Order: sequence, then C-alpha cells, then structure tokens
Amino acid sequence: MEKLARLQPILEILRRSPQRLNKIFLSKEASPQRFRLVIQLARQADIPVVFVPHQKLNSLSSHHQGIVALVAAKEFVSFESILASSSCPFLVFLDEVEDPQNLGAIVRSAEAAGVDGLILPERHSVGLTAAVYQASAGALEHLKVARVKNLARALEEVKGQGIWVVGAEAPAAGLWFEFDYTQPVALVFGSEGRGLRPLVRKHCDRLLSIPLVGKTNSLNVAAAAAIFLFEVLRQRRSRIP
Repeated sequence: MEKLARLQPILEILRRSPQRLNKIFLSKEASPQRFRLVIQLARQADIPVVFVPHQKLNSLSSHHQGIVALVAAKEFVSFESILASSSCPFLVFLDEVEDPQNLGAIVRSAEAAGVDGLILPERHSVGLTAAVYQASAGALEHLKVARVKNLARALEEVKGQGIWVVGAEAPAAGLWFEFDYTQPVALVFGSEGRGLRPLVRKHCDRLLSIPLVGKTNSLNVAAAAAIFLFEVLRQRRSRIP
C-alpha cells in the first residue's frame, strides 16, 4: 500500500477509483469542513475514515495536509490499448526519467493537454509512486500509462502505424513549434541528465529544441515537456472549426 498525504490526489482517487483506497486517516484537530467532501465520498464507497491525533499523522507522513490515505498502486495499461484509444494519437514517451517530481509534473501537464497515453520503459524509470501521484496533483488518476520493455522498439511500432515521432533535443536545428502536430504524433523526452539515448534519438523523425537566451544552458525536463505539450494543444485547437 502507498501512503498519500495530499488532499487533491486523494479526492481524485475517491471520485474515479475508490476501490483502490483501503483507509483514510484524518486529523482530529483539523476543521471538519475542510474534509467534508472526503468524508462524504468515503462513506458512499464504504471506505473507513479514522480520526487520529495530529501526531499519529506525523508518524505516517512528514508532509501531510491533515490527511493520509492508504491506497493500492495504480495499474499500468497495455501499450496496445493506448495505441487503439484515438484516431489521431497524441502520445508521450519518457526515456529514463527517474525523478518522481519531474514525472508527476509531466503527468499533470500531459493530462491537461489531452495526451492519450504516457509510455515508460520498464527499467531506469520511476514507478507510479505516491510521490508521483502527489506531484501530479491527482492528474495521474486520469491518464493512461503503459510500461514497455524496449522503448526504441515501441517507437518503431508507433512509426509503423503512421505516427510521427518528435524528440525534444538541445541543441537541434528545428524549433519546438516547427512541426504540424495536428497529425498523429508521439513526443519523446529524455532523462534529466543525459537527454535522449542514441538509439531512441535514432528512431525520431524530427528533433526539435527550445531556444535559451539566458545564462541557464538547459530546461528541466518537466518544463520543456510542458512547452511542447501545449504547442500540440494550441495547434490542434486552432484547427477546430
């Protein structure tokens, strides 16, 4: 069981997958109004709610918001189900992103931008942990996530289905907006330190970058991903009659 200690992710699970919640602990000292909706949804789903001293919550989590929930881990979906989920796929591949805060932030942006699914490698990637849930502010509950043994081979498969593969790479000749994202597309983002691995880079149809004019020589992967993701959304919405 994972421990979640943020209100918003717990509410999202209560709304969408309450069967994964085992028990909810609430602080006796907190205002009942703050957790009124949690209590209501938990009762509807027959989930035990236990009021405990604040000190007990401190022993369960050092960064709680007056609430701690015991929750079963989110299950991965199949890669094939993600490929079949849209007539004009919008996919994201992450190449060995290992920081849970970065993964959570990317999940939050991806869900908000309308991504059909997120694909992670089985090895050298953070799992769907409580830290990822909390960093995503509950968005992980609404996003399909698959795990594949070989990321390069998975990219070959999407290309075989007519999906363009665009890698975020600095430096690259093209800029992030210089592509027609109204087509089926898969965006690929590399790890925090190494970027895209050579074999993954080789499978990209285009490599695009975000120009930097300050003294900082790179962007956090979550920040770079957000810029690409919302360019896709901007282009696709601009094509809607």
